[in-house]
Amino acid sequence: MKLIIQLFFFCLVWPSGTQAAGNYAPASSTYQVSYVDAEWNDTKRARMVPVRIYYPAAKQGPLPVVIFSHGLGGDRNGYSYLGQYWASCGYVSVHLQHSGTDSAIWQNAGNIIEMALATKKAVTDLRNAINRPLDVSFAIDRLTQLNGNPKALLHRKIDINQIAVAGHSFGGFTSLAVAGQLFIMPNGKETVFRDARVKAVIEMSAPKSFNDEQLDRVYGQITIPTFHMTGTRDDSPVGETLASERRLSFDHMIHAEEYLMIFQGGDHMVFSGRWGKDDPKDQAFQRYVCRGSTAFLDAYLKGNTKAKAWLGGGAFEKELGRLGTLEKKMPNHLTSP
Repeated sequence: MKLIIQLFFFCLVWPSGTQAAGNYAPASSTYQVSYVDAEWNDTKRARMVPVRIYYPAAKQGPLPVVIFSHGLGGDRNGYSYLGQYWASCGYVSVHLQHSGTDSAIWQNAGNIIEMALATKKAVTDLRNAINRPLDVSFAIDRLTQLNGNPKALLHRKIDINQIAVAGHSFGGFTSLAVAGQLFIMPNGKETVFRDARVKAVIEMSAPKSFNDEQLDRVYGQITIPTFHMTGTRDDSPVGETLASERRLSFDHMIHAEEYLMIFQGGDHMVFSGRWGKDDPKDQAFQRYVCRGSTAFLDAYLKGNTKAKAWLGGGAFEKELGRLGTLEKKMPNHLTSP
């Protein structure tokens, strides 16, 4: 049965110029950050979901939440620069570890060939793609329970009504999945993993959909604000997504407020936290990943209108300068730099 997408176009006035942003700038190191590791057991799926939670130690709640999904071969320890930064700005940052696509896939690999085979096995196992968005929904369930438990560390610490999901690579896939991306299986079956409790998503280097001829339908299901990030050298090291194809989700969404940041010379791994080894610009790139994502979170989770104006009105784009470009898109309204 074909899905009919109804188009609801509306007129939205985007703040022009940088004056609308006032004196806004994303906060940095405002709060001292602590973290805790936990092993959460999803009894319904007989699946363990390890987590690392960064939080501002002295900040009273309730605080908005960012759930982070790592890339293939990652784990909860990675992307700490993001968890630390977001927590220092007043967010609870929950980093999941996805069994089946985490660092354990390579633990028995003795050489590059064996690593490549283990990688292929992990990405072609449909169960892994399904479990990732389910891990996110389970994490939200668990956070809700902890928030209401007087004995829990997170008791009354989080605002369960203000949740964003972010992720890199396979984690970018995960974030778009919980946002409502449509998946069309080879047999024609259509599936979505949308979690309505998620209010905004940040996807870094998400792979393209393989439903090439139906991209408006695939991405047209997403209605929540979305921040896309990629680079001009962001070719996939294991898949078939070219750097030029990373923007397809941005181009084919028709109901969501969107931003697309493209780093000039940025590759696939710059978002992981690596810097200095391969490109001296990596540290600068990650500075703008932090600043741009935090302004986005401030705008859409905290309702900060100055943050939205700073992000979309030209101030952030001016800061980027030659390091990258920023595009903004409203439903039926597109503004490019």
